[in-house]
Amino acid sequence: MRIGEAARAAGVSARSLRFYEDQGLIVPGRYGNGYRDFCQVTVDRAQAIRTLLESGVPTRLIKIILTEQLDGGAAELDLDAVDPAVVAAIRDHRRRIVARIATLDERRIALDRFLAELDGPRRSARSEPPT
Repeated sequence: MRIGEAARAAGVSARSLRFYEDQGLIVPGRYGNGYRDFCQVTVDRAQAIRTLLESGVPTRLIKIILTEQLDGGAAELDLDAVDPAVVAAIRDHRRRIVARIATLDERRIALDRFLAELDGPRRSARSEPPT
């Protein structure tokens, strides 16, 4: 399939597919006229890449996971072949995500307190009968 159809099928933009290709994350075939030819395996990989990027995984780790760790385009990761350094990098990335979540949660709680304080005086002023 051509890039527009592949983009729709993968739920990404054509620009994203070009970026994934530039990063070495996907390798679409080529027609004789130079147009890209995307197979279903490449579309599936693009969907996986999008999901990983949305979760904050950097492209350097995605490339390792999807390109080097998948055996010839296999659909499943060969767990015995995973480099311990890759696992360590993924665990480190996960720790950073957990820390960001904790920070955001603290900020949400602070905002909730602030809003509750703002709403408190207004509620009591509204509930008092006019004099």
